[in-house]
Amino acid sequence: MTPSWERPGIGAVGGARCRRGIGAGPASVSGARAAHAGGAGVTLPIMLVAAAVCPCPPLLVPEIAAGAAFELDAARAACSDALGVLAAARPDRLVVVAPAPGDGTEHHPEGTPGSFRGFGVDLGVRLGQGGGPDDERELPVSLAVAAWLLERSSGWPDVPVEGIGVGDTLAAGRCLDLGREVAAGAGRVALLVMGDGSACRTLKAPGYLDERAAPYDAGIARALGAADTGALAALDPALARELRVAGRAPWQVLAGAAEGARLGGALLYEDAPYGVGYFVAAWS
Repeated sequence: MTPSWERPGIGAVGGARCRRGIGAGPASVSGARAAHAGGAGVTLPIMLVAAAVCPCPPLLVPEIAAGAAFELDAARAACSDALGVLAAARPDRLVVVAPAPGDGTEHHPEGTPGSFRGFGVDLGVRLGQGGGPDDERELPVSLAVAAWLLERSSGWPDVPVEGIGVGDTLAAGRCLDLGREVAAGAGRVALLVMGDGSACRTLKAPGYLDERAAPYDAGIARALGAADTGALAALDPALARELRVAGRAPWQVLAGAAEGARLGGALLYEDAPYGVGYFVAAWS
């Protein structure tokens, strides 16, 4: 089954809810997480300073959307605002988390290339500024969309960037643990989290209409807008698969990374064009 973020089909557009103002909630505060190893208490600093959540359809790239590019103008603008929140947090490094096929994780160093040739567009991107890996691996489509967003973002700081492709069937506990590991790394960490909601919102959606899809996406919107890590951590992987949700695993990585970080959330955009739920949010 082809994931929804790799489908180039275009359909009817619903009404977007776009919030261009950014705020909602306290500024990031350094904290500490208590972990226990061998019976001894170990304090791990929480260094997640901000996060941005964006959708990852290739149609965000105007060259792919072609004559329908205007339909996602509001989504692109909201993504730019969310990236502005990341830049304002002055991170020491950026970790991009995006969905990928499978049940594991794959790390992509700075400079890894990607392209949209599979969608008939001769357009290449690169994750950050580095020279890339020695092998010929390319970014999965979801991370290529993230790289495209970063390349078009004005004022993005010159900080190291790395990408992580998270398998769409990766268990919730492993997603949470991965997020905790990312946040416990060196320096002030910012996350760019890519992922889509249900692909079952309309009759013309990639997964056809499922009456559970709209309430599910409404819950995601509430959780992202409130920076509710508990709600994201509790997402059921089985239900997400049934509703063809591409963002479940990356959102749970975010939930693990943000535990105890006391970030506030703002939902900047919510819509279901083409029958797929798209969200943009900023946590700071």
